[in-house]
Amino acid sequence: MSQEHPRFAILGAGHGGTAMAGHLALAGFDVALYNRGEERIHAIRASGGLEILSDSDRCPQGFAPLPLVTSDMREAVEGRDLIMAVVPAFGHRFLAERMAPHLVDGQTIILHPGRTGGALEVLSVLRANGCTADVTVCEAQTLLYASRSVNPAQTRVFAVKNSVPVACIPAHRTPDVIRMLRCALPQFIPGDNVMKTSLDNIGAVFHPAVTVLNAARIESTHGDFDYYTEGITPSVSLILERIDAERVAVAESLGFHAMTAREWLYFAYDAAGRTLIEAMRNNHGYEGIKAPKTIYTRYLSEDIPMSLVPISSLGRMGGVPTPAIDAVILLGSILHGTDYRAEGRTVERMGIAGMDLRRIRRFVLEGRTESEGG
Repeated sequence: MSQEHPRFAILGAGHGGTAMAGHLALAGFDVALYNRGEERIHAIRASGGLEILSDSDRCPQGFAPLPLVTSDMREAVEGRDLIMAVVPAFGHRFLAERMAPHLVDGQTIILHPGRTGGALEVLSVLRANGCTADVTVCEAQTLLYASRSVNPAQTRVFAVKNSVPVACIPAHRTPDVIRMLRCALPQFIPGDNVMKTSLDNIGAVFHPAVTVLNAARIESTHGDFDYYTEGITPSVSLILERIDAERVAVAESLGFHAMTAREWLYFAYDAAGRTLIEAMRNNHGYEGIKAPKTIYTRYLSEDIPMSLVPISSLGRMGGVPTPAIDAVILLGSILHGTDYRAEGRTVERMGIAGMDLRRIRRFVLEGRTESEGG
């Protein structure tokens, strides 16, 4: 493995995956692009790459050659140092199941992003599927890019974030992974641990509840209103503050500090305020962002089972009530006709059910439990 010139596999050919694949290829790195279905990669393979249109000086633009574009997982990950999973969080389990037979010692998997408990679930799935390779599983706190697919072989990058924390299991490997990432993508910074990146998932606060509480308006206007500035009123923000307080309390019960949504707005956007609604109003980065056109949006289908359900499950394990979070899980499940609590990422799926705090911390920091020795 070369830390100066790592070889990348990008898993997922949606807007985020193609943005990352194109960015890395234009920067001169060896990149393989994988997608589980052929339809999304046919045009990329036929043209020998994809075109990146960029509005950011942090991302080059032009035609990015991609010699290896495949729907074969073995072909995609073979000989790759950094395996970047850029798919919705409900796709993490599928990727882990398909990767498990093909991984070898020394490879690193990074989820972009992990949502809540992503790295824990992927590691659990790899082990359950017989993977014995010494691999490092990591997660980014959020997706690096604001991007959209123009067509299957053309992606526009609107912005590249200033910094995105990444944390690994075991945690002591994070600095080495960051060094490898930064030779290509200097925006990545070390996160404390995967529990911290998971519980600093602010999308859990801003996405599901706002969508549920604006369901009638979304349906009557087809999303023709500013999601954050009009969809979050003083009354809505009171519910968001309660959800946020429950998230922070769950983190504290596990011995981890999670930043509040107000702190995150200041950290990410320099938007300050004495209340959440005041900070939201002072965030110019949210201006003009429209609501989803329908309630069948990833703000519910991804953020409820992969963000709210794991927070609620962690709360139940630690004896911390989460009534506001539970209410949004229930209402979103009714809206979609789906039992998201049954489908979502629980402590059982994260591989930490029944652990006490000491064992959880050891697992997060060292990647093993006391029963595994060492």
